[in-house]
Amino acid sequence: MPARPSSPCRAKLCRNLTREKHGYCEDHADLAKAWTRGRAGRGRGGRPWRRLRAQVLQRDRYLCQPCQRKARAKPATAVDHIVPEAEGGPTVASNLEAICEPCHTAKTLDEARRARERAT
Repeated sequence: MPARPSSPCRAKLCRNLTREKHGYCEDHADLAKAWTRGRAGRGRGGRPWRRLRAQVLQRDRYLCQPCQRKARAKPATAVDHIVPEAEGGPTVASNLEAICEPCHTAKTLDEARRARERAT
């Protein structure tokens, strides 16, 4: 079988050529591991997540739980972790709740702020 033609390395600003299937030169081969992993094993995407998401939405009657705690009724458009994965929360139904887009955005911004504070 003929050798694969050389192509530029996929790493930014790298000018090396490679024949590897993953597209990285020897200097950047460690980046290929992240490339091949993708989202696998992170608990989101795919049929299992869609089933769990549908189960949580049905359990919460398609209503935003944070809004319900404030005595408001709003339709939920997403499912979010109660305890974030970054803080050790598992992806199980008991740690998920239905949430509307404005609440999800506010919660995500708050989690990002807390993460920045922990990093400093």
